[in-house]
Amino acid sequence: MDQFFTEAINQAKKGLAEGGIPIGSVLVHKGAILGKGHNRRVQKGSVILHGEMDALENAGRQEAHIYKESTIYTTLSPCPMCTGAILLYGIPKVVIGENKTFLGAEDLLKSNGVEVIVLNDEECIQLMETFINTKPKLWNEDIGEE
Repeated sequence: MDQFFTEAINQAKKGLAEGGIPIGSVLVHKGAILGKGHNRRVQKGSVILHGEMDALENAGRQEAHIYKESTIYTTLSPCPMCTGAILLYGIPKVVIGENKTFLGAEDLLKSNGVEVIVLNDEECIQLMETFINTKPKLWNEDIGEE
């Protein structure tokens, strides 16, 4: 398994261990991790700290060309908010752990020329299925559902 994807899974598990939602992400530039993060909406009382947003925040400010040469790894299909950030910064490639439990705005990414790779990783699917089944109210809050 790819070391960067492995780190995204580790981030997801970290989020779960903290009482949050098990979604992790890693921003990679030329073989080096710029930022890693996990969904911390619960932990920080945040409305925007999804896994991808946390990884971008932890990467800090970068010059535009850095984003355009980077790949973002995420354990779950990116929601419209995270997709917007990926498009805003021109990140050309997204590696997604799974989109079975939640299908985000992958079509929007693709229609804007972003390379989207879905791994259908069983560990990611299991993490999310277990979480959704045990904490459906929290999950629905995270994706803006009732």
